[in-house]
Amino acid sequence: MTLHASIDRVTDRIRERSQQTRSAYLSRICAAAEEGPRRAHLSCGNQAHAYAAMENKEDLALTRKPNIGIVTAYNDMLSAHQPYERFPALIRAAAERAGATAQVAGGVPAMCDGVTQGRPGMELSLFSRDVIALAAGVAMSHDTFDSALYLGVCDKIVPGLVIAAATFGHVPSVFVPAGPMPSGLPNDEKAKVRQQFASGEVGRDKLMQAEMASYHSPGTCTFYGTANSNQMLMEMMGLHLPGSSFVNPNTDMRDALTGAAAERAASMTRLGNDYLPVGEILDERAFVNGIVGLMATGGSTNLVLHIPAMARAAGVLLDIEDFNDISDAVPLMARVYPNGLADVNHFHAAGGLGYMIRHLLEAGMLHEDVRTVAGGGLNRYTTEPKLKDGRVIWEDGPKESLNEKILRPVSDPFAKSGGLKQLEGNLGRGVIKVSAVAPERHIIEAPARVFSDQEQVKAAFKAGEFTEDTIVVVRFQGPAANGMPELHSLTPILAVLQDRGLRVALVTDGRMSGASGKVPAAIHLSPEAAKGGPLSKVRDGDMIRLDAVNGVIECEAAGFDTREPEIADLSGNHFGMGREMFGLFRAAAGDATEGACGIV
Repeated sequence: MTLHASIDRVTDRIRERSQQTRSAYLSRICAAAEEGPRRAHLSCGNQAHAYAAMENKEDLALTRKPNIGIVTAYNDMLSAHQPYERFPALIRAAAERAGATAQVAGGVPAMCDGVTQGRPGMELSLFSRDVIALAAGVAMSHDTFDSALYLGVCDKIVPGLVIAAATFGHVPSVFVPAGPMPSGLPNDEKAKVRQQFASGEVGRDKLMQAEMASYHSPGTCTFYGTANSNQMLMEMMGLHLPGSSFVNPNTDMRDALTGAAAERAASMTRLGNDYLPVGEILDERAFVNGIVGLMATGGSTNLVLHIPAMARAAGVLLDIEDFNDISDAVPLMARVYPNGLADVNHFHAAGGLGYMIRHLLEAGMLHEDVRTVAGGGLNRYTTEPKLKDGRVIWEDGPKESLNEKILRPVSDPFAKSGGLKQLEGNLGRGVIKVSAVAPERHIIEAPARVFSDQEQVKAAFKAGEFTEDTIVVVRFQGPAANGMPELHSLTPILAVLQDRGLRVALVTDGRMSGASGKVPAAIHLSPEAAKGGPLSKVRDGDMIRLDAVNGVIECEAAGFDTREPEIADLSGNHFGMGREMFGLFRAAAGDATEGACGIV
């Protein structure tokens, strides 16, 4: 199938924009690879330290067995990462079967936005991505690994691990998912209880019952937020084994897939004949494929921050216009909560990513001619794993959707576009996700109410101050101001106002989670208010126009451009809950349009 003209055009634009940076990157990883297997350059003393705790240390020191480094985000506080507790043993056993060895190279932190939502700890969340990349870099710096397995799932963890993997781009790498928890309380019922609590209709006991029934076991949360969008991305980019993203934890299939990932990592090293450095996988085509997947599934807006940061680590320069143009071309093929009632288990059962990749390839929406950890091109990802005699085999995947209320073909999508729009105007540049927003709310024009943090919005709501159509402006929420915490806790409040018949929207230099839902939200506005961006000039009562149809975000007040920006006292954001240690990240972070990253 001929590549779709828009996908082709965007890819060429990215390739041209990235010519110098990508060329320099490939030269660096090529030079590193030409030095040969890294362990060959270690002294006897170096190697003795590296292998002292291993049972088969003599074999590793005296033979050419591949040694696989495991970088893990395991902890047993987060449901998504708790299953990784068992993975090192599974990987070591599989490596031994493949004639290799494996070591846990290091651990990386994994925090949960669901726990820190609306709390000071959330101000460390975005920059935890940079910390994860740095920690993974420390793990890989021992230079004793012929390939690597990266174990991570959630919001900032996977992007941080990809940044590290790209930085060590000469090392073959496979990403290993843990899978979603089984379905619990339906997400729409949980959201209803949240709104009832926000409006005072039910007490905290009912809210707690609903939350515990939804988040109830090991595995990723089942709604289609950032964590599950990450898993989609890794498969679309060819970094997971085919069909592995949404297999539940602690099942025979999940264990077999983990073993298969280890065996594949053992076969990809420079010691054999199938050397595949991860830096060669991470080219402009892979990132375009990832963005196509984001739009076709209606995935998290957080990836509009993370994908550019990941790409920069591999010398690929992305812009939000690339997301916008791909979104315009790619149809929305899935309805998964918050864009529908189904969860990711239902999506996987209906045909999942294998079905989507097949149909997107047939429509020319994806680059097939990419390198992947499965070997070959992206067509390998139209297959699905099956267990046979305890081992994984891949068979031809589904050609038809098993539930068209959840998953539809390109020829009959839920919407003709992916639902992400670039916004631009005198308030800067940002994005809006409209795939879950009713069409009659794609344009909102209303007077502004200006706030400097989300607690002020909650107080105004409790005081009954929102009685007319309102654009809620929450500024000084960007990376330089306070680490760009998610403002997801505002969603129930704004949803209540919308359900009361008001036309409301959020405009912010902060971010929302992958579960931002049905309220129009113009997010990631750059330059941010803390850097003197135009959002710092908005005053209460200014008429603001948010137009997702034409991609416009404007303040229509007379003399707006000549106003002096307001300066907020941000000192309260800089201390407590570890925030004092993150000043360097706040100072170094780039604009949200470039990934809000301080290390690439």
